[in-house]
Amino acid sequence: MSDTEPCNIICLKWGTRYPVDYVNILYHSVKRHLKRPFRFVCVTDDATGLDENIDAVPFPPNPRPDVYTKWPNIFSKLAILQDGFANLQGPTLFLDLDVVIMGDMDCFFEYKPGKNCIIHNWIEWHKTLFRKRPNIGNSSIFRFEAGKSGYIYETFLREFDDANDQSKYPTEQAFLTHAMEEVYWWPEEWARSFKRTCRLIFPLNLIFTPKKPDTKVLVFHGAPDPDEAIAGFKGKKLHHRVLPCKWILEDWHQ
Repeated sequence: MSDTEPCNIICLKWGTRYPVDYVNILYHSVKRHLKRPFRFVCVTDDATGLDENIDAVPFPPNPRPDVYTKWPNIFSKLAILQDGFANLQGPTLFLDLDVVIMGDMDCFFEYKPGKNCIIHNWIEWHKTLFRKRPNIGNSSIFRFEAGKSGYIYETFLREFDDANDQSKYPTEQAFLTHAMEEVYWWPEEWARSFKRTCRLIFPLNLIFTPKKPDTKVLVFHGAPDPDEAIAGFKGKKLHHRVLPCKWILEDWHQ
């Protein structure tokens, strides 16, 4: 894929957990770090305050209102993969709102073109002592071919009960990895976990500020969120505590 071919960036925003600033910061971060032309789509239930260059589209209909009394929910990530959604075509990169873009983004479109690519999900280091990481993706960053990935959504509909059975698929991203069929992991150094890479072990986390990593995208899965890490995060336990990380502001801004 040449650097002149257009591509898509898509994110989800519903409810009140993330303010509109998260979407606008993500858009401007992409704009700073992606050379090729792109369409930025925010699938949302409230477009108030979005940057004028963001294409706001509503969520697709609830596929099973008899089961999902609340919609949208986390399985909306699968619903947006249906062919024709938002008139999307071509290479499309999904980004969670709680990521911080720190480097070149073009590589995420140049790598394994036409293939499904996703983060190889992180687990706590001690869980890797006697076994390999499970083949489960982390859906904070994944790429798919819009208009050609409807089979993933169709698998979701066909295997709906399994998808919602946490004994079989603990998370939506576990089922997404399964439904993608052919999956490629992003290079490890491109996407780093704030919790696994930056947060220091106890008691060092009470003394030292986490160092800024060398990566393309820093992922804040779970707690803390970027704004919490910037301010300093207490958490529920001492080993969750993070001293204020002001360096995040160097990349996380409009």
